[in-house]
Order: sequence, then structure tokens, then C-alpha cells
Amino acid sequence: MGAAAGETQGSVMSGASGRSGGRKLIVAGGGIPGLTLALALAQAHGPALAVAVHDPALPAGAGRHRGRAYAVAAGGRRMLAALGIWERLGAAAEPITEMVISDSRLADPVRPVFLTFGREADAEDGTPFAHMVEAEPLAAALLDACREAGVALVARGIARLEGAGEGAGDGVRAVAPDGTAETASLVVAADGARSRLREAAGIGWVGWSYPQSGIVATIGHDRPHAGRAYEHFLPSGPFAVLPLADGGALGHRSSIVWTERSRDVPALLGGDAAEVLAEIERRFTPELGRLCLEAGPHAYPLSFGIARRFRGTRLALLGDAAHVIHPIAGQGLNLGLADAAALAEAVTGALRLGLDPGSDAVLQEYERARRFDTLAMGAATDGLNRLFSNDALPLRLARDLGLGLVDRMPVLKRFFIGEAAASRGAQPRLMRGERL
Repeated sequence: MGAAAGETQGSVMSGASGRSGGRKLIVAGGGIPGLTLALALAQAHGPALAVAVHDPALPAGAGRHRGRAYAVAAGGRRMLAALGIWERLGAAAEPITEMVISDSRLADPVRPVFLTFGREADAEDGTPFAHMVEAEPLAAALLDACREAGVALVARGIARLEGAGEGAGDGVRAVAPDGTAETASLVVAADGARSRLREAAGIGWVGWSYPQSGIVATIGHDRPHAGRAYEHFLPSGPFAVLPLADGGALGHRSSIVWTERSRDVPALLGGDAAEVLAEIERRFTPELGRLCLEAGPHAYPLSFGIARRFRGTRLALLGDAAHVIHPIAGQGLNLGLADAAALAEAVTGALRLGLDPGSDAVLQEYERARRFDTLAMGAATDGLNRLFSNDALPLRLARDLGLGLVDRMPVLKRFFIGEAAASRGAQPRLMRGERL
């Protein structure tokens, strides 16, 4: 719909924000889930739906991804393939061919392996259950595809919505911090765990902080990882070594996701590069040989949180604005991609029936599709962290026994990996690899 008097597009970097005489959708936040949603809708509807992404950090944002990498599960890979993104990543996507899980204290001379996942964990189509993808090339591929699809990339944020009260008409005004505004049928809050739009809509948040920090870094090593991932459960939290595409100074690379007690992080990371690398080597798997530090480390506080509702009036919450979970299972991005797939499907269904994509009925459909899955994954990761991030002897014995039993029962292994790979239950079409 056209701009109202006094409205302006302002700071449009690319795309065709004003191209449609019909509906408009605004995504507030240019992270990976938000860009994925924008691309899916732009590809599905073309000029019939004007799609804009608003984020002051666009096009990429200095340090936004800072050495981050993600384990993209099979469902997310199918979605990215359906959108034409997976083929753009090429060799940047490294398959995880095996997962090795051990449990020990830091000073233990031996790290006994209690559970492994190999080819039995592959998806039903024979592809690996997950791939490691670095955030920078993934975000760059999404930005390029969004430009090509006509998504407007706007280098400013959204501060508040106006006209979003009860009985709102067919749109709301999305107002930027500088006072400029645009009218949209639906605004998607993809602006992170401290979502300004969620708070302005009065949507409650239930959560807590963990006494832990997450540390991410990219490590070079001189022996090949062969696609093998390691997760060492230590008393302070898990230390994961995840395979990346080859390259770097030593020829091979891995990403680490290191959970540590927050009170210990300044001492662990406060020294020079050699001292930090020595701390990483104490935890790293010795099978990969000599190490070097290629990017990071960067630390961030860990927390759990979930919004009381995933919707407001003409407002949908997406990704971290709706939920934040512990990284112990590497499922944060996969939940965000599933959000994008479910919301894109709900909006598309409404538009193709000539209905209002921002109506409460559409947003209720989206919330029903995502809330149970999100609650279940959040509870699972919180429980795993509480079970494994301690040194109580009874718990250690119980969890090691449990891991050993799962390792000897192929049916259970397939069940757990199916949950992690987002390949069980009713999935949105994009997560099944089908276009909208």
C-alpha cells in the first residue's frame, strides 16, 4: 500500500520497497532468520508483496557475526536449498559425519567416550544430519539473494508501532527512531533477545540467566578433522569442537563453542594470545595436533528465555525475539529457521486466499505451529545443561550410564538425532525442501 502523508522510505539501500500496490511486510532485524523469512516471502510473491528488512547494522554490520559458525540441521539445509542459498555456499558448508561425546574432569588423563553418532544419524535422504556453516558466508549469500529478489534493505531500525491497538485497520505504522514511518500489514520483530518491539507491545518474557558464558572461536589445526565433531562435557559446561571447511594457516579449521563459568572468563581470556591458546589446548581434542587461534575468542552471557506470546496486533516474534536457549545442543539457529518457515507458510496461505496476512488468525496459526516445539527444545537444553554442567558424583554416574545405554541402542540413537536434525513431526513445507 502506498505511503501515507509524511511517510518516507529513507535509507533504502537496495530492492524495490515501494513497488507493490498491495500488501507490505516489514522485518525488523537483519539477522539470519529475518533475512531468510524476507527472502522466502519475496520469492513466493514477487511484486504482489513488498518486503523490507530494517536494521541499522545493514548491510552486514561490523563484528555482527564475529567468528560465529552454526550447525545447520537437515531441516534447515532443505529450507536453504529450496531458497537457492545452499548452492551458493558450496564448500563453505562442512558436513558433520560423526559426533563423539565424552564426559570427564579437566585434569583427567583420559576422556572416556560414552556416545558416538555416525552414519546412522544421517537424514532420511542420505545426507548428513547437520553441516557446519560459518555465519559470514551464510549472511552474505542471504543478503545477495534478498537484493536479487527485490527485498528492500533499509539501514535504520524500527522503534515502535503506531495504530496497533485493538480494532486496528489493515495496517500499522512502523516508526523509526528518527520519526520516519512506513505502513505495513505485518511487522516481524526479529530484533534479538532484547527486542524493543516485543517490549513496546507489552509481551511478557519468562527466563533466567545462567552463571555461564559462551565462548566462540575459530581454531586452526594441522591434522584433518574428517568431519568429526567432539563434545566434551566438563564440570563448568560443554566444550564442543565442530568441523569447518579446510583453510587457514595450518590447513584445517574447527569452530569451538566453549561454555565456562562466567566468574572465570576474565582470567581465562584476559591473558595474551599464547595464554588463551594454552587454555584452549587443555580442553581441545589432541587428535587434531598443533593448534593456532584464527578468530576470537569472543564471550557472551548465556540465558534462557521465551516470550509469553509469539504475536501481538500485526506483530510476529521471530528467532531470539521469541526464544533464547542454551547452546548445548546447537539448536538456536535451527529454531529461528523453523520460525521463518512456519511464518512464511502462514502468510503465504493467507495471501493466496486473498486474506489479510497480518490478521490475528494468521498469527495464531504461526504461534500454534511454533510454541510447543520451542518449549520442548528449551526445556531439553535447560535440562541437559543442568545435568552435565556439574561435578556431582551421583549425577556423573547416572549420566554416563545413560549415555552408554543410548550408545548401545540404535533405535534411541535414531530418535535423539532425529529430534536434533529437525526431521520428526509435522514440518513446514520449506523445512521439507518444498517451495512455497
